[in-house]
Amino acid sequence: MSTTFLKHFNSITDPRIERCKKHELIDILLLAISAVLSGAEGWEDIEDFGHLKLDWLKKYGTFNAGIPKHDTIARVMCRLKANEIERAFQSWISSLIETTGADIIAIDGKTARRSFTTKDRKSALHTVSAWSCQHQLVLGQTAVDNKTNEITAIPELLTLLDIENSIITLDAMGCQQEIAKQIIQQKADYILALKGNHSGMQKELEAWWHKCERERLTKHNCDEHTEISSGHGRVETRTCQQLLIDKSWLGKDYRWPGLTSIIKVRAEVHDKSAGSDTTETRWYISSLDLNAAQVLNAVRSHWQVESMHWMLDMNFREDESRIRKLQGPLMFNVMRKIAMALFKQDASKSASMARKKKMAGLDDDYRSTLLESGIKMR
Repeated sequence: MSTTFLKHFNSITDPRIERCKKHELIDILLLAISAVLSGAEGWEDIEDFGHLKLDWLKKYGTFNAGIPKHDTIARVMCRLKANEIERAFQSWISSLIETTGADIIAIDGKTARRSFTTKDRKSALHTVSAWSCQHQLVLGQTAVDNKTNEITAIPELLTLLDIENSIITLDAMGCQQEIAKQIIQQKADYILALKGNHSGMQKELEAWWHKCERERLTKHNCDEHTEISSGHGRVETRTCQQLLIDKSWLGKDYRWPGLTSIIKVRAEVHDKSAGSDTTETRWYISSLDLNAAQVLNAVRSHWQVESMHWMLDMNFREDESRIRKLQGPLMFNVMRKIAMALFKQDASKSASMARKKKMAGLDDDYRSTLLESGIKMR
């Protein structure tokens, strides 16, 4: 397994002085990741797993000093460097995927609600993740102090990733000129949600939209695509209109790098059971040329990153975790995402992620299959 999985974590610096290294760092990481894969939710759970599965663990690690105490595991893991943890995770994910070309990559942030310290409730772990809609994996992540720092975290995350030929989708928080510029420089395209944080720009773009409507829209400057879905007594009609922009018509402050089109998505929902109708209109800016069907698919795919957040909470109970000290919340967040990625790429069992996690805790052979699955994904 060391050649397919743990080698990506060898670059993490051991925070201990030499005389205190009773247990190998790579053994501690192996123990912790395997335990979380098997359902562990805290440091004590990791130690308990180690004692119960020591013979299995020795297939992959030395464990010459046996299993460390839970406070030793916590002390070592909490002192690891955040940037090294994130880069090791990204390196491993990159080894699974040969290329992200033509992918839709959704970037969004999540707060682990109970990870704050009792002295400062604002210190909860907030991570910004890049989700591959094609591979159904987290491509990389970076931690920030609070949500307002997403603006600085997103460029750092993009720098870690090979996004060439991909479409990057971001909510209103990431709708920033410098972020758009970086995406274009990295040879990718963007779709950015436009809300009140750029009210001036939105007014100018809407004015351009109305001008084009008055002068009649044509197939050369506008494309439209409609999708209808139904289920559970609801019928939803989504209409996407994409209009090319003449940037010379915009004020200089709004001539963003790569800006090519403005997108209007209108969602009409008819709820038969409630007898109600609702309508919502959302605006986006994009570097993409006319292709309303492609754009609507990318916009709708963005929700998958929210689905990933839901899986972390429902299958791994992240929002309930009270791990709070130093890098502890980040380490558990990364280990949960490692487990989620291993479960998602596993095709040996046809089962839900919750069932796979239980099987990993019970079946040594299945756990080995998961950890040894370092093959590249197509």
